Amino acid sequence: MIFHNRYLAITDIAQMGQYTFDNLEEWKDFAQRTEKGDIIIVGANFGSGSSRQQAVDCFVSLGIQAIIAKSFGAIYKRNAINSGFPILTYNYINLNKIANREEITIDLEKGTVNKIESDEEFINVNPFSQVQMDIYKSGNLFNYGKTLGNLK
Repeated sequence: MIFHNRYLAITDIAQMGQYTFDNLEEWKDFAQRTEKGDIIIVGANFGSGSSRQQAVDCFVSLGIQAIIAKSFGAIYKRNAINSGFPILTYNYINLNKIANREEITIDLEKGTVNKIESDEEFINVNPFSQVQMDIYKSGNLFNYGKTLGNLK
């Protein structure tokens, strides 16, 4: 579980990050191991069963820059996109070509992820759709709606 329901009374996003994965024994120290700007690379169906917005907000609280996964749970994906939080799916990844804490760059429009030192591409991600990019650039779905003139 990404964000346990025992913390649902917390409404301040800044306080949510410290509880990310803390109900999972091997990941209890996840919040302490992350640094602002980290990018998380995970496997298939990330966020499945995590339908609450806090499961996205806790990563925002930690300063996680993006999550790259083979796939996402449908509700988690929608919550992340609506929040303007960058999530990307990959078709191919070579984990032997990337080390933990190695710096990378992501081009959301082109769908490229490269290592900064060598500019080597070790993962093939799907670029943002135009609507996803518009929501991201607007900050969230609500702000994007305002740009369409439908919300005030």
